Amino acid sequence: MKIITVKLPEQFLESIDELVNTGRYTNRSEVIRAALGDFIRKELWISE
Repeated sequence: MKIITVKLPEQFLESIDELVNTGRYTNRSEVIRAALGDFIRKELWISE
């Protein structure tokens, strides 16, 4: 995997941390990968 730098609003980061703290995801990276995967599938499906 590659490492990238992303700037996020504080509210996004707080929400991501809540998902991690409640045990739904193991870390921030996992949350962001899941969200991006959903977004990419949605965008590609809509554009096709």
